[in-house]
Amino acid sequence: MTTLSRLLLIGLSAAPIAMLLSTQTLAQQGEAERLAERLSVSGQAMPVRSVREAPMEGLFEVRLETGERFYSDAQGEHFLVGDLYRNGEQGLVNLSEQSRNAERAERLSQVPESKRVIFRGAQSRASVMVFTDTTCPYCQQLHEEVPRLNELGIDVHYLAFPRSGMSGQGARTMQQVWCADNPAEAMSAAKRGDSLSTAADCDNPVESQYHLGLELGVQGTPAIVLPDGRLVPGYVPAERLAAMLGLDE
Repeated sequence: MTTLSRLLLIGLSAAPIAMLLSTQTLAQQGEAERLAERLSVSGQAMPVRSVREAPMEGLFEVRLETGERFYSDAQGEHFLVGDLYRNGEQGLVNLSEQSRNAERAERLSQVPESKRVIFRGAQSRASVMVFTDTTCPYCQQLHEEVPRLNELGIDVHYLAFPRSGMSGQGARTMQQVWCADNPAEAMSAAKRGDSLSTAADCDNPVESQYHLGLELGVQGTPAIVLPDGRLVPGYVPAERLAAMLGLDE
């Protein structure tokens, strides 16, 4: 059960959802900041990461530390769980997804290149971030496309996402990859099914990247993130991925 679901369930069996703010405080500037500080369900504080005004007047977008998000009025008396759309000349636009994309791109840009396993071609025209697992068959299939992606000018930046969690063999193998003297070579070897002799006890980012992936909505591998933050789940052939990036021959 998600954090939000658990808190809402508590609210159904106890007191109504309430904000611990006075009407006078809500009328002042900084409503979003106050909402972030005091938002609670049945007296239990919510693990709020941030609050900001939503595109729809009167609503605030609340992001939790778990990566979940929902919308609240300024008083915290009503919650809206789901995506917010704008109905305009171009049809329906998912504003919530746009917000998730922007956050995803920003968070990933903060991952240092030294913490990624990167495959670059001779000419760089675009790059993608890929949450990967060396034990994942579709990740192995995508990795076979990396030379072609590089030929097309697409750099591939790998991040770790062990599908079975940090206690599985996949996590250990990826720790070995990141601990290797040449992580790119180790990544290719692991995805061919070769055993690695590297120790897995160095200071590596596998666990932190796994949790980052969970926060950003990754549910399986491979999970390809485009430069604008769009998340593309699953294997995508090289030519199709180039088209999604707006690249042509």
